[in-house]
Amino acid sequence: MFYAFRGFTPVADPSSFVHPQACITGNVIIGKNVYIGPGAALRGDWGGIVIKDGCNIQENCTIHMFPGVIVVLEEGAHIGHGAIIHGAHIGKNCLIGMNSVIMDNVVLRDECIVGALSFVKEGEKIERRSVMAGNPAKKVKEVSDEMIAWKTAGTQLYQQLPQEMKNFWQPCEPLPEQEANRPKQEELYHTLGRTLNVKR
Repeated sequence: MFYAFRGFTPVADPSSFVHPQACITGNVIIGKNVYIGPGAALRGDWGGIVIKDGCNIQENCTIHMFPGVIVVLEEGAHIGHGAIIHGAHIGKNCLIGMNSVIMDNVVLRDECIVGALSFVKEGEKIERRSVMAGNPAKKVKEVSDEMIAWKTAGTQLYQQLPQEMKNFWQPCEPLPEQEANRPKQEELYHTLGRTLNVKR
């Protein structure tokens, strides 16, 4: 759902998909081909949030800030399930792992990867292509070409998802039992696996 606040109405490009169970409030700008999952909360009440093209913000993420701060997610930023971004700047094609916390005034430069359950403390300036992990998060290695290619392929799936949601997503009642005419799950898995170059 979208909510205006103090004269600010969220802006969302029509190509993006925002789940109706997400909550988008106030000064929030959502670019093209963005996916925002259910349970996500983007609160542009005390400052602003800019989500650039091709980003995804997955289920139960929170984006917020201290007063007067603008949170920016650059193109292709990938925010994993349950992550919190508070007053930070996330660079292009970065990956934030599930349930990670990125604190105020952090600058995460392009193509960084933050491991799941990591805590990036306030004010950190992270150089490009760093792999960060731990609590507090430390640089553990460089992001390789292979790693960023894998990340980019995964993000491309999410960039396709908004249109797929518009084409195929609809409320429904559950089936009473397994039916033979259901889509073949293995076919879907193999298709996605080929995209990510993952074998099942």
